[in-house]
Amino acid sequence: MDNVLVTGGAGYIGSHACKALRAAGFNPVTFDSLVTGWEDAVKFGPFERGDLLDRARLDEVFAAYRPVAVMHFAALSQVGESMQIPGKYWLNNAGGSLNLIEAAAAAGCKRFVFSSTCATYGDQDNVVLNEQSAQLPINAYGASKRAIEDMLSDFGASDGIESVIFRYFNVAGADPEGDVGEYHQPETHLIPLILDAIDGKRTALTIFGTDYDTPDGTCIRDYVHVCDLVDAHVLGLKWLAEGKGSRVFNLGTGAGFSVREVMDRAAEVTGKPVPCTEGPRRAGDCTKLVSGSKRAEEELGWRPQRSNLEEMVADAWMWHQSGHYEK
Repeated sequence: MDNVLVTGGAGYIGSHACKALRAAGFNPVTFDSLVTGWEDAVKFGPFERGDLLDRARLDEVFAAYRPVAVMHFAALSQVGESMQIPGKYWLNNAGGSLNLIEAAAAAGCKRFVFSSTCATYGDQDNVVLNEQSAQLPINAYGASKRAIEDMLSDFGASDGIESVIFRYFNVAGADPEGDVGEYHQPETHLIPLILDAIDGKRTALTIFGTDYDTPDGTCIRDYVHVCDLVDAHVLGLKWLAEGKGSRVFNLGTGAGFSVREVMDRAAEVTGKPVPCTEGPRRAGDCTKLVSGSKRAEEELGWRPQRSNLEEMVADAWMWHQSGHYEK
């Protein structure tokens, strides 16, 4: 099997990507510092512990495995923290990625699939974002991801690195077979927070703002099932293998779901009410943030199978009841 280096392969999305890569006939080599990842999640290929800021360690791993491609997920991703401690995000996300790209170039590994974010677009409220939308990030997280996209473009010109970049909003759900799932400490994502409230692991979910200009007054956000998301990344790898060159793809539903819609579906799936309280709007929250995926569907042939609320919540609930990792 051809080796693919998966940075952040011990994390939520990365671990699902490793399973998808193995199913597609690749050997995923996880490179992870375990700062936010879990060694228990590394089940589908070898594990190499290391930090992207350690260039010598990266060179070791590239020399040992000679990967045909890099799939890059490793990043700090808390928007609020990035606004409070921007240097941490620039150092880890941008600095670490520069090390990774330089190491890949030096090793002759010229195919790069990058997990970016729709946070590069900033607060473009109530429009359906596409790949031509202006990139105007408003926090260090989004800005650091945009900088990595710029790096890949520059190294494409200088070293022939070809990249497929994916931008998306919220990821949800879990492996329907229960091998891996979402397990953050602390948790900040809406669906697992709802399930925590249903399960009594937290007193209640707080709805921040109920007076938005939406059908039910709550914010609307786009969600993609993690399995659909990583399927797109595997298609991106095949795109590069077929010599189609560098390309950017957005991944989303184009419509999104409101907070109350997600809560209502969680109550239906679990058969339990969602304890909740209503709070004021949070500073910086937009009414509606969604992305389209027309280019990915037309050019990559990406067909999301599970990115509907019922399956995202049901798969997350199955994992939530028994799935966890230990440090």
